[in-house]
Amino acid sequence: MTSTISKTKYEVVIGIEVHAQLKTKTKIFCNCPVDFGADPNTNVCPVCLGMPGVLPVLNKQVVAFAIKTGLALGCEITKHCKFDRKQYFYPDLPKNYQISQYDQPICKGGHLEVNGKVVGIERIHMEEDAGKLVHAGSDRLHGSDYSLVDYNRTGTPLIEIVSKPDIRSAEEARDYAQTLRSILRYLDVCDGNLEEGSMRCDINVSLMPVGSKIYGTRCEIKNVNSFRSVVRAIETEIERQSEILDSGGKIVQETRLFEENSGKTISMRSKEEAHDYRYFPEPDLVPLEIAQSWINEIKETVPELPHQKKLRYPKDYSLSTDDTKILTEDRNMAEYYEAVVRLGANPKKAANWLIGPITAYLKEHRTDIINSHMTPVQLADLIILIEKGTINDNIAKSEILEEVLSTGANPEEIIKQKGLSQITDEGELKSIVKGVLESNPEQLKQLKEGKDKVKGFFVGQVMKKSGGKASPAVVNKLIDELLK
Repeated sequence: MTSTISKTKYEVVIGIEVHAQLKTKTKIFCNCPVDFGADPNTNVCPVCLGMPGVLPVLNKQVVAFAIKTGLALGCEITKHCKFDRKQYFYPDLPKNYQISQYDQPICKGGHLEVNGKVVGIERIHMEEDAGKLVHAGSDRLHGSDYSLVDYNRTGTPLIEIVSKPDIRSAEEARDYAQTLRSILRYLDVCDGNLEEGSMRCDINVSLMPVGSKIYGTRCEIKNVNSFRSVVRAIETEIERQSEILDSGGKIVQETRLFEENSGKTISMRSKEEAHDYRYFPEPDLVPLEIAQSWINEIKETVPELPHQKKLRYPKDYSLSTDDTKILTEDRNMAEYYEAVVRLGANPKKAANWLIGPITAYLKEHRTDIINSHMTPVQLADLIILIEKGTINDNIAKSEILEEVLSTGANPEEIIKQKGLSQITDEGELKSIVKGVLESNPEQLKQLKEGKDKVKGFFVGQVMKKSGGKASPAVVNKLIDELLK
């Protein structure tokens, strides 16, 4: 954790570059499939391997997804932009250059609101991904003693979303990344799976004296791939930089890696500047001329975003801030919830069922609401049956819910087959209630003395005697009547 001295002496300045792998079926410049988990070097061709004489052909869907993201983040869409070559000599990039965008990115400006704070977006640009090095062997002194390269990822389409240095803490950085991932998932342009590398964060961290307006020397932490690691990497880097500054040293601009096991950042290489990459316009791709009519078409496909739903749900459904946050985090869950409410279910009860027992089931079975067998119609029917008094909450949770989620069976059919209908007949329940009261004289005496909490005991006993079918409302009414 950051020292007390550092917190009072220095202000943290953070900017994040998020690399988001786009959900296209094929790569950015060729027809090779984008398929995570395929055997090494099977999804490759002469184009993505950079063979002599081949030419890239731009995937139109990549451009559409970049525009869609830019619109969602309030960016200006650049109607005239181009691709550039970024010289990059590394074993996982067979061409020895990366096709990216430099001075004319497809999106400029924009912003993202995170917990009431606005974080500026500098730019969004399109580029191709590099391959993957797999370090292997068993050299005990130095770790791996050889490396293998898998080129399957080479040419996978990316957008890089570059924030302005507006973030001031590790927690703000985590919340920014989480909010951005939620938006990318809502747009259906990226699956946001950090574990598989389809969303990665490069984090620039610097410190400046409190009250200063001149940023300190920044260090970049590359390829952070979990929200927990975002926080840990930033905190340990703040600690490292503050110790150097406190001792009178100077921060060296460099690229660092976050090591999960030690929880420390380690030096990777000196930080390159733009001139080090020797950018020049990509000669094999013509500049893009983007029509306003196409931008307008794409704009129509941008859904209601999570921050917009967060404003609407408390007004439309009288939900709490916490319930709203949970329901709007995932687009599928939010749309499922709205469908249930449109079908006539009580909004608060629908939220409680989805956030509570349904989410617990989904986590236990490692699935999501879309892949469960329960439709919005079935959940709405279940909630309406409870409100009608056909069944109670306990019966619905213990006898019906899991079967509907796992098989898609109709709730009413389950009730009929299992004979689960709630007993509401007062004549039938009166004898049970009377017997329970007479069988528990000590508790009855306490109830008569005004200890109302004992009533719950009697209701529970009646529920047990009736196999859980008794209507709690009717049971409470009968207890009150029999005590008069």
